[in-house]
Amino acid sequence: MQKLLSRPLPNPPKPSLPYFFFHFVSKTTYDPPFSPIPKPLEPPKPKPKPPDTPNRNHASPIKSSLPFDFRHSYSETDPSLEPIGFREPKRFSPFGPGRLDREWTGTSAPVRDEVDSFRVHEERIRVLGDPLVEEEVGELVEKYRHSDCARQINLGKNGVTHNMLDDIHNHWKRAEAVRIKCLGVPTLDMDNICFHLEEKSGGKIIYRHINILILFRGRNYDPKNRPDIPLMLWKPYAPIYPKLVKNVADGLTFEETKEMRNRGLHSPALMKLSRNGVYVNVVARVREAFETEEVVRLDCTHVGMSDCKRIGVKLRDLVPCVPILFKDEQIILWRGKSDRELNSNISDTDEKSLGQRLLARLPVDSICPGKS
Repeated sequence: MQKLLSRPLPNPPKPSLPYFFFHFVSKTTYDPPFSPIPKPLEPPKPKPKPPDTPNRNHASPIKSSLPFDFRHSYSETDPSLEPIGFREPKRFSPFGPGRLDREWTGTSAPVRDEVDSFRVHEERIRVLGDPLVEEEVGELVEKYRHSDCARQINLGKNGVTHNMLDDIHNHWKRAEAVRIKCLGVPTLDMDNICFHLEEKSGGKIIYRHINILILFRGRNYDPKNRPDIPLMLWKPYAPIYPKLVKNVADGLTFEETKEMRNRGLHSPALMKLSRNGVYVNVVARVREAFETEEVVRLDCTHVGMSDCKRIGVKLRDLVPCVPILFKDEQIILWRGKSDRELNSNISDTDEKSLGQRLLARLPVDSICPGKS
């Protein structure tokens, strides 16, 4: 019996695969090939607390010592011309709600306190100091007149804007002068640009060549004592002004106005203006053309209808002349009645009124002798 038990079996039973996995492979150590390695779970990040926003109602408004009314554009607007309507409510100030101690009227933010013009003039003279000599002017011009100058400000169709004043003072922190390149409609009147740049910034124009200006800050300028200039957060909508072109021009009848417009449309163009170009010689060319022509056409293709109207308004005041038509980016200008024609018309009306007054003074019997 013992021999039978010790004899090995001819074909011992093989363990099955589930038996092998169950007995020899632990469930915790089982790792099949190409299995993804589980990533450790990261603890959730705490949510950042929102910053404490100050109450706008209790924020103190900015008080500026600048002695002039704040406008979006100083050189391209006429303070004497009152608008007939607004495209947005007056309560929407472009400086933001409660950020300025001045009230927005729809076109400007006027000064509250009375301005002492003598004191302002004396302060400007003190900052400018002694006039520059020729050597100093030549050195500054040679340094800032080139096109690769880093201290440059581009002046576009909006002219001298309010935020441009802040840009000028930012350049004056590290430079004695700033180069200003003028393009577009404002170049029709460069004297107006120079006047507003000097008056609003307090600097001095030391160089002017076509559309390039160099604005000097002054000998005694202190960047730490620069004026506070509150920035406009957006461009305000332009107000509504009276109609620029009348249906019947002053001094003409309806048929004469229509004939003038047709003659101008079929006449050769005096000049072709480009978009954002330099128009410094346009006024002189129009004045010269009006010596021989009665109607002048300016070709403003690709300039834009808004810029065409801006050009017409400036030429009306600078030449002077009468814009009678804006059509298909073409400007038709009429030189208006000459002084000789106006004097003849005035003399004719005076003679008629004098005759009427004499007839009114005569007795009825002398006018109608047949009546008794």
